[in-house]
Amino acid sequence: MSLTLKPRHSVRAKISAVGAYVPPRLLTNADLEKLVATNDAWITERTGIRERHVVDKGVGTSDLAVEAARKCLAARGIDATEIEVIIVATVTPDMLFPATACLVQDKLGAKGAWGFDLSAACSGFPYALQVGAKLVESGAHKNVMVIGADVMSSIIDYTDRTTCVIFGDGAGAVLLEPCDEAAGEVGLIDFWHEIDGSGAVSLNMPAGGSLLPASAETVEKRQHFVHQEGQAVYKFAVRKMAEAAETVLARNGATGAELGCFIPHQANKRIILSTAERLGLPEDRVIINIDRYGNTTAATIPLAMSTAMEEGRIKKGDLVLLASVGAGFTVGATLLRWEI
Repeated sequence: MSLTLKPRHSVRAKISAVGAYVPPRLLTNADLEKLVATNDAWITERTGIRERHVVDKGVGTSDLAVEAARKCLAARGIDATEIEVIIVATVTPDMLFPATACLVQDKLGAKGAWGFDLSAACSGFPYALQVGAKLVESGAHKNVMVIGADVMSSIIDYTDRTTCVIFGDGAGAVLLEPCDEAAGEVGLIDFWHEIDGSGAVSLNMPAGGSLLPASAETVEKRQHFVHQEGQAVYKFAVRKMAEAAETVLARNGATGAELGCFIPHQANKRIILSTAERLGLPEDRVIINIDRYGNTTAATIPLAMSTAMEEGRIKKGDLVLLASVGAGFTVGATLLRWEI
């Protein structure tokens, strides 16, 4: 037997670049007033959302993902051919197969890369981030592209005021690379994830999978749209986002007061502020852009990273916390040192 084993080696992973993209078309609260029985004051008070971006007909998740990826590559100053892995977090793939990552790889011209999609709803980006980080940390790869992208308008019932006011379309991408540990870079520090499948009944899209394939009946019953039990989701999210954040901080000997920046999933402004209060964080250290984008599901955290950079509210060396709760239920929190 002539098997030769590669030597094991591990490194730390960091985010080295960020890119974000939203489609140009706006859907404001005033626009929604014309579609369903709602009003701007009601939406703003309960969610914090004033407007969201939605795609034009014929634009898919892969299109948004590619635009975000191109901006990320431009920020880093490298070519798509240097990407080794593409992970796309989404619940709105262009189609059930092939994976959206395959479409992104082709459109980007990332020749030689491999990749896949990850489905964890609003926790999709932090979950994909950890998978990508482990590929870097293991020494297997040096350039991993992680993208959170969703076209939520494709699965929203615009006659249902409980869901249509919440969601928007968008994409965000980050590049993961090895840290320069000799220069003192730390990058991704730790994460804490959890799922609770008993919450599946509270937030889902019932049809379109193997259980309820598309049929005249599923279309008539509007089962290809998001269905949500708002109160159940809200109560779980308020409790679990704070719990996840506190857990990952505590086990790394850190406190909310030490955070330079808290970047939460943008589901609801009240949930975000409740978590920040539990952590003892003033609002000026919490990144909130839900008023401009709504809930873009897997895209919210990288979009918020981009907002933090644009507004000069995050800097190299900052201790940063990410946190999310999504359908499933999925829960996640990530602690990292910002290295850009």
